[in-house]
Amino acid sequence: MRDDNKYTMATYNKRGYKPKTKVEKEVDIEEGSTTAEVFNTLDETASKTEEFVAKNQKYIFIIIGVVALVVLGSLGYKEFVSKPKALNAMNDMFQAQKYFNDAVNGVAKDSLFTLALNGGEGKYGMLDIIEEYSGTPAANLANYYAGTAYLRLKDYKNAVTYLTDFESDDQVLAPLAKGNIGDAFVQLNQPEDALEYYEKAIALRDNGYTTPMYLYKAGALALDQGNAAKALDYFTRIKEDYPDSSEAASIDVFIGKAQTLASK
Repeated sequence: MRDDNKYTMATYNKRGYKPKTKVEKEVDIEEGSTTAEVFNTLDETASKTEEFVAKNQKYIFIIIGVVALVVLGSLGYKEFVSKPKALNAMNDMFQAQKYFNDAVNGVAKDSLFTLALNGGEGKYGMLDIIEEYSGTPAANLANYYAGTAYLRLKDYKNAVTYLTDFESDDQVLAPLAKGNIGDAFVQLNQPEDALEYYEKAIALRDNGYTTPMYLYKAGALALDQGNAAKALDYFTRIKEDYPDSSEAASIDVFIGKAQTLASK
């Protein structure tokens, strides 16, 4: 048995069908009214949007312009300011870098480290690079050179200051910077801080050069502080994990000493 109401609605919804019965006419009026309301609402919303745009057109264009300037300015800064600045910084640091390398490999170390810091022959030193080219990779690297130069010149507080400002993901330079801070704290008679930075250097990167070196320094410092168990752990790691390192050559002596003290 069919449902007349459903049949009527189905017939009514067919395209081109004109309502004949009273029920169909009422439905037609009701749906027409609802549709009209929807379109009226859309028209009102569109009109209000158009009015808002018309009234605030000046400000909208200003906002769009500012956003465009920020985006283009950022791209332009990187291309025409940041890159040339970074390149100039590296060029200006060349002589200071040469002084530093000569100091590491030469005999007149103190005077060469001083020249690396302050410059010479009319060229910038590392301190000038840091000040003049702040925010560039060269200035960041200059912090490492300056901190290490101060360490070699026995100015340990400045060594800590500049090495702390150095940031790097490099496999060797990153742990060296932390380890050099540890060396400075040893000289400042701050063994707890020194051990902390040796441990940071150990944890930062794992390689056959810096890792056994700072394991050894951390072990020696821990042993000197009376922490034989920690020292034994560091010395054992050198023996087991870095048997080909220079630190491993005499590590058995230190392991024996640590074991003796740990057993007391």
